[in-house]
Amino acid sequence: MFVKSFLALAAYTRFALAAPYPHDTTSLVFARATDPSTCPGYTATNVDVTDSGLTADLTLAGAACNAYSEDLQELKLVVEHQTDDRLHVKIYDAGLNMFQVQEEVMPRPANDKVASSGAAVRFDIIAQPFAFKVIRNSNNETIFDTTGTPLIFEKQYIRLRTNLPKDPNLYGLGEHSDSFRFHTKDYRRSFLNAESINIPNNANLYGSHPVYFDHRGDKGTNGVFLLNSSPMNIDVDQDDAGNQYLEYNTIGGVLDLYFLAGPAPADVSKQYADVVGYSAMYPYWTLGFHQCKYGYWDVNMVAEVVANYSTAGIPLEVMWTDIDYMDARQDFTLDPERFPLTKMQELVSTLHSRDQRYVLILDPGVHAFEEVAAYKSGHDLDIFLKAADGTDLLGVQWPGAVAWPDWFHPNAQKWWTDEVLNFFDTDSGVNIDGIWVDMNEASNFCQDTTCKPREKAIADGIPPKPAHDPRPNTGRPIPGFPASFQPNSSKRDLESRQAMGQMKGFADREWFNPAYTVNNHVGNLSDLTIYFNTSNYDGTHQYDTHNLYGHMMAMTTQQSMITRRPELRPFVLTRSTWAGTGRKVTHWFGDNASDWEHYRTSIRQMLSFVSMHQMPLVGSDVCGFNGNTNENLCARWAMLGAFQPFYRNHAELSTIQQEFYQWPSVAEAAKKAIDTRYKLLDYIYTALYYQTTTGAPMINPLFFLYPNDANTFGIQEQWFYGDSLLISPVTTDYSDTVTYYLPNDVFYDYWTHEKIQGSGANVTESNLTTSDIPVHIRGGSILPHRMNSANTTKALRQEDFYVLVAPAADGSAKGRLYLDEGEKIEQPGVSEIEFRFEGGKFSTSGSFGYAGAVGESVMVAKVVVIGQEKAGATGTFDAETGAIEVEGPWKLDGGFDFQL
Repeated sequence: MFVKSFLALAAYTRFALAAPYPHDTTSLVFARATDPSTCPGYTATNVDVTDSGLTADLTLAGAACNAYSEDLQELKLVVEHQTDDRLHVKIYDAGLNMFQVQEEVMPRPANDKVASSGAAVRFDIIAQPFAFKVIRNSNNETIFDTTGTPLIFEKQYIRLRTNLPKDPNLYGLGEHSDSFRFHTKDYRRSFLNAESINIPNNANLYGSHPVYFDHRGDKGTNGVFLLNSSPMNIDVDQDDAGNQYLEYNTIGGVLDLYFLAGPAPADVSKQYADVVGYSAMYPYWTLGFHQCKYGYWDVNMVAEVVANYSTAGIPLEVMWTDIDYMDARQDFTLDPERFPLTKMQELVSTLHSRDQRYVLILDPGVHAFEEVAAYKSGHDLDIFLKAADGTDLLGVQWPGAVAWPDWFHPNAQKWWTDEVLNFFDTDSGVNIDGIWVDMNEASNFCQDTTCKPREKAIADGIPPKPAHDPRPNTGRPIPGFPASFQPNSSKRDLESRQAMGQMKGFADREWFNPAYTVNNHVGNLSDLTIYFNTSNYDGTHQYDTHNLYGHMMAMTTQQSMITRRPELRPFVLTRSTWAGTGRKVTHWFGDNASDWEHYRTSIRQMLSFVSMHQMPLVGSDVCGFNGNTNENLCARWAMLGAFQPFYRNHAELSTIQQEFYQWPSVAEAAKKAIDTRYKLLDYIYTALYYQTTTGAPMINPLFFLYPNDANTFGIQEQWFYGDSLLISPVTTDYSDTVTYYLPNDVFYDYWTHEKIQGSGANVTESNLTTSDIPVHIRGGSILPHRMNSANTTKALRQEDFYVLVAPAADGSAKGRLYLDEGEKIEQPGVSEIEFRFEGGKFSTSGSFGYAGAVGESVMVAKVVVIGQEKAGATGTFDAETGAIEVEGPWKLDGGFDFQL
């Protein structure tokens, strides 16, 4: 805190001891002001300062302006120095009627109540009109400043504006497909989760993450997180005088702000994880290559794709199936003719025997007919959202008329888990390895409240009849699969179908067309989703919890998977997200297009989600989802995707086949890409582990590692894979040339090991084939590799390690390696190994608790030190490449060292 006593506070803030300006409390009639700038703001009184914060009452400072709804007369302010680098500022209504995000959705971080005297930032308050500043103590840099624009706090509209320096470097505020660093004029981010075909620019997409990073070079980086799930616009703009600002405009909730002091960019990432939660740790196999397509119309086709990858010599770790597997697109069912249970079980057992995995999709809408087992069990437990007459609220999704689970209902977890346990039973069901939850914004084919779901489903032919007649097999041999998949098999499986005042929000609001408009690219506020006047079991409404729906479904599914396999890390992929979703599940970037712009967009989205939203295992649909891809684009994307955390090829129903083996050049690129990815898998698995434990990003924008280099602040088509490998793909359509930036530092070409001195300038490379991607090792790095790649990640773990040392200008380097069993939640033993190279000496230290499973290798076969000018006393020197190779082996059960 900037003040030490109440008297000091009063002196600084022009504290008003007299009564505030009188205001009329007799009328609750809403009358919209023509100009919100006439709103009076608030006056702070009863300010109580402690060593670690303050509280105050905020009272409307004049006649109500009712800009977009009714002004609230009395507010509360709470300021807490929760840690030395985190300040919590909360402004809420005194009557506790405005919605606040439930603790079960977002567990609040602990308040350590640190002394303000040692905190990284201070809070300065102005009492009349109420405003505040957050100031960095080390350099007096103001990082948040609400002076000059009155606070508006109404029943259905809240405005808070902060002044910013000219030309700010702002990032975050996902999910979007816009530039990584925001435009600073006339730019709006809207937060209203929605179905987003082709991920449009300047639009609300599938997720809402209202946190931004503000990077100010050598003055430090800070972050601001607004814990609010109600629909909102956040505007970045300039006033008429050219003054820069960022403005929150929300139609509900409260102002629950967390200021993250940094000062380094990665520090802000870690501090954000302290608030919303650290990412879950995922199984080792999830970093392998995944294949999917909407349109694999029977189990034979799924098997044939798996076999085709093997025949092509392209490693495939995980096979996926979209809604094609369902009977009439209903959750927890199989199409009895195209995906019969017996053959699905044979498919999964064959995959598992080959050390491959299988993932299936689920949607939230449950077909609302008594004959549907999942609906009947849910209806009996009363877990569906209700219409005004008490019946189950209906909408339309893939199976037709559907009921919507109420994830706040106390029986929802039991119901969903029971369905998961029954359908995905290890012995009697489909023994999957992960679940993909889709359509969970929620996407509703009903346009608005005039829709009659059952009639619409019939009129629109939802679900459609299968496009293909059932067949016993493809008519072609499928190597490696059981007899029932082969020609001459006539086996048919004809199985039957498987079946107020409590922070909950005001009850008397305009649910569908509030006076303030939150931008929504699909239409009005409540269009094509669950209607906003729908109440949840706990008394809250979809108006406030809409953005939490997919988050809640994903969290519920993750818990179901833990119940199903208590010892194993679950893998759940969700389309819709909110702040903190990454605590338990992960995300892909939705229904992109097969074009070069979305190839480039995938980089920007990855940078935001991994480094700023604490969702590390993310990626796009490689080669694109909507529309037909082409050979050149798909080959480039196969290379690019290999250096992103989640690596899956996926396409839409009507598109051409785009598996990597479809074109020779794509197959060549994929083989090189996966070979390199797998050799580096332990390196990136280590980075994933440290993001889950420390919050340090496993993908880094360039300015995270070069925070004082202004040339890096806007770079959005390069990134660091981990903290050592700089990836610079070709990003121009159909080009063989890329221009990339090398900071003023030592680098090494990853492919040739050539030493390169970066000069803080652009470098152009040409004649790059579709199997080429520039990769540079940052000087000062030590990279663990596997000696060889493999067809599966299990086989990969049998390969020995080699360690690559790339010294910095001073000759030193460091790196690390995390080893564990790869899938268990509770690991019986782990290794956290530190590698160091200094003064020509290579050394290892740390913990060495992982001994390796049967057949696995924990041996280092060799250490290679590059960038050397002469031979040492140890190892073999290659004068042409400047590398010294020191042969092992060394077992990673303790430290070892040597001197060159």
